[in-house]
Amino acid sequence: MSARSSFFKIAAKAGIVFGALFVVSVLLAAIPAHRQQVLQVAVPQDPSTAPEPAPAPKDADHASMPGMNMSDEKANERAAVNDMTPGHQDAHSQHMFMTSMRERTPEDAQRAGEIVTQLRTGIEKYKDYHVALNDGFRIFMPNVPQPEYHFTSYRNGFMEAFTFDPSRPTSLLYKKTATGYELVGAMYTMPKRATEEQLNARVPLSIAMWHLHTNLCMPARAELHNADWTKFGLHGSITTKDSCDAAGGRFSPVIFGWMVHVYPYEDSLDKIFAMHHHMD
Repeated sequence: MSARSSFFKIAAKAGIVFGALFVVSVLLAAIPAHRQQVLQVAVPQDPSTAPEPAPAPKDADHASMPGMNMSDEKANERAAVNDMTPGHQDAHSQHMFMTSMRERTPEDAQRAGEIVTQLRTGIEKYKDYHVALNDGFRIFMPNVPQPEYHFTSYRNGFMEAFTFDPSRPTSLLYKKTATGYELVGAMYTMPKRATEEQLNARVPLSIAMWHLHTNLCMPARAELHNADWTKFGLHGSITTKDSCDAAGGRFSPVIFGWMVHVYPYEDSLDKIFAMHHHMD
């Protein structure tokens, strides 16, 4: 067996382990147009371990995924879907860290245009969502109404941690239609240890804002079904470790990885690299 073949087999297996990270990350919300203050947390620059999951209403079921406690993972799904709705963001901006917008240069605009061109070419075949499914993309919570449905490739997400290919996004973004799904965009990811300079080298920070989710306090696992979700989770009021400890919770200063959405069929860079799909 060649070294190249061995590498890709190892990468595929590792992709499954990292799958839980990306399948939940793709639905977490962002906020528009400016950097939000994140209290009590500095974005870490050193490698980190597997992420701590986010919450959901107590009626969530308990399907499991690799690498995550099944109760926490299902709670995370429900919170992620809620976060995708525009308008939620202002209520919990202390759970969000955004990159700063830099001054736009002609070189940045040219590079962004090249990214869009390559992305359009790379995902053209996925306008037929059946092709995406056949290529290993998985629909996240297809039976739950969402503004956008994320079809995620665990393998692509794993590869994104090491190399950037604009034609190979971690996730495809679809809008539900009467007959299936309409492709509207894609999402790139990077590990949470990535620096802003590394993010800028992929998608210019003068064009797009990457985001991280921060200051998560999860209730004790035994209390997931009875927890006060106005306090816990990405919608919760608890944003510091001290407050989380006092509430008997489990605190994570940073969860998941960096994310940025791209809507390559829009007609301007501001709409193409928006946090949410532009609605006419």
